[in-house]
Amino acid sequence: MSKKSRKKSSKTSSGSPTAKTKTAKTRASTQARSAKTQRTPASKSTGTIAKAGSHKAASKQLKSSKSASPPAAAKSGLAEGQKAPAFRLPRDGGDVVTLAGYAGRKLVLFFYPRADTPGCTREAIDFTRLADAFAAAGTAVLGISADPLKAQEKFRDKHKLGVPLISDEKHEMLEAYGAWGQKSMYGKSFLGILRTTILVGADGRVARVWRNVRVDGHADEVLEAARSL
Repeated sequence: MSKKSRKKSSKTSSGSPTAKTKTAKTRASTQARSAKTQRTPASKSTGTIAKAGSHKAASKQLKSSKSASPPAAAKSGLAEGQKAPAFRLPRDGGDVVTLAGYAGRKLVLFFYPRADTPGCTREAIDFTRLADAFAAAGTAVLGISADPLKAQEKFRDKHKLGVPLISDEKHEMLEAYGAWGQKSMYGKSFLGILRTTILVGADGRVARVWRNVRVDGHADEVLEAARSL
């Protein structure tokens, strides 16, 4: 083959504008299809992930909302002049205490958050110190918390307490007398015992109610109220 023929043949097979254009179009079409194929699953996957993420976030938010609001306590409308709610609960030593057992006598019920904590200890010691004065005024005194009997007895022995300590682990009496409700500490809300004292008259009706009690001087104030009945 002559040099001129080889040159012409080379141009026709690989160097012609038509061949280059067809090759370029084929390559572009292939790349476009490949890109489209890759984009479509990614788009669907992104949408699915976004939808799942949104559902998860909503579920988490709902769960958080539920946990942020503790169940409401059973609120008591107990007020002065109302009949004192009946109760029957165990006390330190294993005996059972009832409201009926104090019929015809004045009765002080002091509800404290937890045995052997600083404020509760001072309060129980103060009522013990004044036990004889309360007896002289015809008034019995009972301390109530949700602590189990063993904790109450340990509390009694450690501080030589002279007033009966009642265990209300199911919160029945606490709720009936309005001494159970929402509290807050360190920015967190929770349900617990509200330091409360109730003075029941000899007629079985509520004579005085002290809520959000401050321990210092409280027992003395209650004694004066009992004497005035």
